[in-house]
Amino acid sequence: MRQIDIHLSFTLQHGVADLAMPKRDPHDPGVEPARQRAEDAGAASRSPVRVGGGEARFGTASWTDPTMTAPGVFYPKGADSAEERLRFYASEFPIVEVDATYYALPNKRTAESWVERTPKDFVFDIKAHALMTGQPTEVTRLPKAIKEELPAELKEKKRIYRKDMPKELLDAVYAQFRDALHPLIEAGKLGAVFVQFPKWVFPSNEARELILETRERLGLPIAVEFRHGSWFNEKNAERTVRFLQDNKIPYVAVDEPQGFKSSVPPVIVPTNDELAVFRFHGRNAANWEKKDIPPSERFRYLYDVDELADWTPKIASVAKGTKQTHVVYNNCFSNYGTTNAREAARLLAELQA
Repeated sequence: MRQIDIHLSFTLQHGVADLAMPKRDPHDPGVEPARQRAEDAGAASRSPVRVGGGEARFGTASWTDPTMTAPGVFYPKGADSAEERLRFYASEFPIVEVDATYYALPNKRTAESWVERTPKDFVFDIKAHALMTGQPTEVTRLPKAIKEELPAELKEKKRIYRKDMPKELLDAVYAQFRDALHPLIEAGKLGAVFVQFPKWVFPSNEARELILETRERLGLPIAVEFRHGSWFNEKNAERTVRFLQDNKIPYVAVDEPQGFKSSVPPVIVPTNDELAVFRFHGRNAANWEKKDIPPSERFRYLYDVDELADWTPKIASVAKGTKQTHVVYNNCFSNYGTTNAREAARLLAELQA
């Protein structure tokens, strides 16, 4: 088994402000300081960065967050439509993660538009629908054909879980998800389906079987992210890694606030020669488990360059032995994610120079 690198500590770098000026949080400095850093980072993020025999792609977990599409934040003046925004984003980064598919099943026409609006080598990572990972979905978000076939008692519920779904309707969920992604598959633009398990899914034979079942049902490449630290505690870490490696399932390494039951340590372990994934959630501990706030507030955190640089050799060590490495910034508040993606790409490119 390959060595597990668990990097459990991090240091918040606090800037020193002029005593006469109001103190500015260096991890939430606002649009303009982040924009200046993005400009200083250059254009390394526009193409995959070659590392040994592989390549690393840098991007964000959204291109449509309202804090990102607000005027003057990331998109140029005039890029107001969905088409214009995706075309611009794809000129700056070679990869993006689609989160909307977690909330509602995708449709083929949308996937066709994504293909049409992005360059030939652009890649989409797609988040698995909630029902595929044991999380609830709102009944109103289900496709009409599936909703109409629900038993009467389920139609009356606001949310339903995987365990509630009749087998034939759960089959239909997987079938529609897979069929809708066919344009991406046909164009060679599907990276992987991100299967993210909620914090109440603990290591168990049942959970491991669900991972394998999801891959089999989809018939598509998947990458797995856990949301409970017990998967990598002293008791379970070795078994978790062995399971992923034996089944050649790419593991999603995460950087996120530590100290919570839901906190997963930043484990760096290659489990598949074709694909490795890194996701950066920010380190906003104050908002990490706060309820009733927009997702963007949870991820409202701009990494400083030293924090990014700590990860650069780790990304490089995995990328050099992996065909594709996806580095996705989920701190998609304002222009924070896009800034950090640009900076991290530059740091990796400089390491290879």
